[in-house]
Amino acid sequence: MSKELVTNAPKQSSYDVVIVGGAMYGSSVAWFLTNNPDFTGSVLVVERDLMYTACSTVHTNSCMRQQFSREINVRVSQFAADYVKNFRSYLGDDPRVPDLAFQSYGYMYLADNEDFANILRECHAVQVACGAGTKIMTPAEIKKAYPFYNLEDIVAGSHNLIDEGYFDGGTLFDWWKRSAREQGAEYVGNEVVSMQKNAAGSKVESVTLKSGEVISCGTVINASGPRAILTCRMAGIELPVEPRKRYTYIFDAEQRLDRDLPLTIDPTGVHMRSEGQYYLAGCPPDDDPAVDYDDYEQDHSIWQEKVWPVLANRVPQFEAIKLMNSWAGHYAFNTFDQNAILGPHNEVENFIFLNGFSGHGLQQSPAMGRGISELVIYGEYRELDLSPFGYSRIVSNEPYEEKAVI
Repeated sequence: MSKELVTNAPKQSSYDVVIVGGAMYGSSVAWFLTNNPDFTGSVLVVERDLMYTACSTVHTNSCMRQQFSREINVRVSQFAADYVKNFRSYLGDDPRVPDLAFQSYGYMYLADNEDFANILRECHAVQVACGAGTKIMTPAEIKKAYPFYNLEDIVAGSHNLIDEGYFDGGTLFDWWKRSAREQGAEYVGNEVVSMQKNAAGSKVESVTLKSGEVISCGTVINASGPRAILTCRMAGIELPVEPRKRYTYIFDAEQRLDRDLPLTIDPTGVHMRSEGQYYLAGCPPDDDPAVDYDDYEQDHSIWQEKVWPVLANRVPQFEAIKLMNSWAGHYAFNTFDQNAILGPHNEVENFIFLNGFSGHGLQQSPAMGRGISELVIYGEYRELDLSPFGYSRIVSNEPYEEKAVI
């Protein structure tokens, strides 16, 4: 049962930038905008639920990897790793800001056939050209490093212990919100319910809030996560992004491993990793349709029938385990090519996309938030050319596919 919206009225009737959605991405843009001395405008962040009880950000596993098939995705994650490792410095050496924990357990992709092994090798070449520490490993090399794996069906693996693992995404998010507010961004617990365009249909002139206020705007940024298409349709725009359910499980093992478990991607699609004193596993469902925006109900048969058997097969010590906690979250899944959709619409020029991250969102948020802020301030990307993620590829039906989707 959905909670009734607690509304908040904005302080002004006009803002230079209105951000629809105040979770990780909305807060990333708000922080990068207000932290840039070249930006002198006003920012309004409109968030449906300022408790963030059901957004993708609070359900994330806070992962970080460089093992992608596209160079730009590798570069995006490399900036994220630098940002996380130097978080206090990026926030102006504020003594209140903590260092972020970053567990570099790495990722381990396992291939059970030569076709997939060749894809790993192709991706490896891209990653190494970017300076990533990825290594292609034989089963014997994997067994030597991680003797607990059952590798009878494995022909190769791809592994990287440098700047891959997981980090404290919750603290990053909290400080972006806090710092953006201190720097002038205004957050309201409200909801955008409609948008009004100019006569030519080339610009959004104002947005209407659920509480009734009509807010004039210079730029609208869609940071609505899995609800992105609902925000788009207010401006007469379609978007190939939908909510897909993903499951996470925290478990304990009767026989603990004698070393850290990398985030291991099994050929079945199940993944697992160390998680403090416990272990974490997750997977997509075999039947993976779009779901309702408020549907977080768990299918407990997935644990019993899919996840646990895979864990016990790949790591025999996981035959005796105890499920400690579990939850379902949503991917903002780009059905077109599983890559981010970024930048302005081709016709509604001040409507900017920040959508469709397909599970890569948290680790990509520093680079993407910075890039969108550059677009707003300078009219161009400066640090990283993020134009391959542009909406124009949707219009021209030219997918920019990312092969390394978990």
